[in-house]
Amino acid sequence: MPARLHCPGPLREGQVLALPTGPARHVQVLRLQPGDEVTLFDGNGGEWSAHVVKMGRSDVDVRVQAHEPVEREPARAVHLALGIPANDRMDWLVEKAAELGVASIQPLVTERAVVRLAADRAARRREHWQGVAIAACEQCGGNRVPVVHAPVALTQWQPPTDVVRLVLSLAREGVPLLQAATGDAPVLLLSGAEGGLTAQEEAAARQAGFAPVTLGPRVLRAETAPLAALAALTLAGAAR
Repeated sequence: MPARLHCPGPLREGQVLALPTGPARHVQVLRLQPGDEVTLFDGNGGEWSAHVVKMGRSDVDVRVQAHEPVEREPARAVHLALGIPANDRMDWLVEKAAELGVASIQPLVTERAVVRLAADRAARRREHWQGVAIAACEQCGGNRVPVVHAPVALTQWQPPTDVVRLVLSLAREGVPLLQAATGDAPVLLLSGAEGGLTAQEEAAARQAGFAPVTLGPRVLRAETAPLAALAALTLAGAAR
């Protein structure tokens, strides 16, 4: 199978282009040679066949060939908004969410979140997480790269309105996830950091139209719960 490389578009048939630094390095690590095939995608759907035409010391040129309108995305769009977990768990969460076909990720600073990011560091982390999502799509075959938004405080976040709003809740009145998420409308799933959302944060979410849902009697880690919900929603959509 040819190496899959993300290359910002627009791409067009017959185009000869220099690969960005990351994909070029990937090609060199693989020791590809002129004539070897690669697959390109720009994150907006479909993928392009291409082949290497030049290998330099640090630059790689490829010629774009035919476009294949193949899609491997879930039938239902699921957006995650979540408290930023500590250490490297956010990297892992972004990677796995991208593999599962998440539509977008909104990192949030919540009351119980350990992570606090200054503006300059927040911008760097967003760029890093976006790179993690791109690499995951290169690996898993996804042709639409999920957008990782800039981190924002939960109290300042303005959630989209054209979605089914659900919040992962530890309260007993939460209904089972799939019972609340019927239909095919896009879903926005809100989840807390370690310890979950505070009672005040969840109350504010409910006032904003988020319905409380549960994944069952077990208490899942902050990085596990949103992925379990994402997997359940995408698999349920594929079964319909």
